[in-house]
Amino acid sequence: MSFGPPDPYGQPQDPKQGQPGYGQPGYGQQAPQGVPQQGYGQPQPGYPQQQPGYPQQQPGYPQQPGYPQQPGYPQDLGYPQQAGYGVQPPYANWGQRFLGTLVDALIFAIPYALIIFGQDTPALAVIGLVVFIAIAVWQLIQEGRTGQTVGKKALGIRLVREIDGQPLGVGMAFVRRLAHFLDSLPCYLGWLWPAWDAKRQTFADKVCSSIVIRSH
Repeated sequence: MSFGPPDPYGQPQDPKQGQPGYGQPGYGQQAPQGVPQQGYGQPQPGYPQQQPGYPQQQPGYPQQPGYPQQPGYPQDLGYPQQAGYGVQPPYANWGQRFLGTLVDALIFAIPYALIIFGQDTPALAVIGLVVFIAIAVWQLIQEGRTGQTVGKKALGIRLVREIDGQPLGVGMAFVRRLAHFLDSLPCYLGWLWPAWDAKRQTFADKVCSSIVIRSH
C-alpha cells in the first residue's frame, strides 16, 4: 500500500534526502557522514584561483604606486627642450648675430646698387627697387615662419619666441623690424647690447619677447 502519487521520473523519493535526483542535503539538513561539505570562499574544482600570466604579489613586498613605464616608449625622446620651461636655450652670441645681419645686407647690395647708380637710367632704378622690395618681403616671411633669414640660416641661428621657442609669425616679425629703431636711438647701443646681455637680446628683442638661439 503506497501513499502519494508515484515519482514521474521513475526514482523513489527518499524522505531523508530532500528532493529526488539531487544528492545534496536540503536546507537545514546535515550532510551524511564521510561526505565533505563545501563552504563559501573555497576554490571550485576545475577553476584555478589565479589566472596565468598575472603573478601573485609576494608577501612582505608592498605594491609600488604608479604605473611602470611601457616598453618602447622612452621618456627621453631626444628632443631639445624649448625656451620658457626652466631650461636655458643655447643663445646665439653677438658675433653670430652680426655675421648673419651682414650676410642679409650683402643680399640687398645688388638691387641697392641698381637704385643708386641707375638714376640716369630710370628703368634700372625701377628694376632695382622692385627687386629690393621683393627680397625684403621674402626675407620677412621666411623669418616669421621659420625664424631664419638667409643670413641666419647660413650662421645656424634662429629667431624664436622666448616663451615657447616657436617662430614669431610674420606679423610679429614685422613689428620687430620696426622696433629696431630703439636699437639705433642711443648711439646704436641696442645693436651692441647682446654682447653682454644675459639672454643676448637687443632692445627690439626685449620689446617683442624674442630671442635668437643656435639651431644646431
